Amino acid sequence: METESVKTNVFGHILEVTLNRPKANAIDLKTSKVMGDIFCDFRDNPNLRVAIITGAGEKFFCAGWDLKAAADGDAVDGNYGVGGFGGLQELPHMNKPIIAAVNGICCGGGLELALSADIILAAEHASFALPEIRSGTVADAASLKLPRRIPYHIAMEMLFTGRWIDTKEAARWGLINQVHKSKDLLAKARELAELLASGPPLVYAAIKEVVREGEDMKFNDALNMITKSQFRTVETLYRSEDQLEGARAFSEKRDPVWKGK
Repeated sequence: METESVKTNVFGHILEVTLNRPKANAIDLKTSKVMGDIFCDFRDNPNLRVAIITGAGEKFFCAGWDLKAAADGDAVDGNYGVGGFGGLQELPHMNKPIIAAVNGICCGGGLELALSADIILAAEHASFALPEIRSGTVADAASLKLPRRIPYHIAMEMLFTGRWIDTKEAARWGLINQVHKSKDLLAKARELAELLASGPPLVYAAIKEVVREGEDMKFNDALNMITKSQFRTVETLYRSEDQLEGARAFSEKRDPVWKGK
């Protein structure tokens, strides 16, 4: 599935996906479709437990939509592939942890891609913006996601003005989890991915489904669905070998061996 514009590496249970489209790692329709296929395969591969998404080089994580490709005929409302723009935003049943390692400028659709991850690490020099307002367009996915991720007034300011924020401010508002030196960023992302990969995959799947599906539900309704195992992943978890393994490991005072089944 790998192409020149999207590189992949597998380390044990970890998939590493690198956008490689100089100069800005912008995404055109072809690249988006490739990314969707990659993340679809990741989702369905039981041997892969965690993914890292990053950009090549140190200047850009992703500048979003490739305007040059658009000028050459790529339609903004074209077919982005199975996962929507960037392969993640609309990919159903993505119940595995994803880490974004933001290695530089992260703007427009690039920020929307980062928001599709579960954890965001950033290099010290990274910066973030939604400049769509300046070209008279709507940052569609960000308009839905950002006000739920950071304080409403800050999100609306970014959407209304297109202003840039640095990692210090991004961390202050909870947009990113950690800031690292550029030379350490990928190593830190891999370290975190290793930690997650050693954890219980069925529990991660249940957490992600509950968080995603419960976001627009009333608390008591969502809680009832959890306790009655009405979420598919929760039912799978409570009928699994891993559920029994966790209890045995606790009583035997040893580390559990998770099989994901």
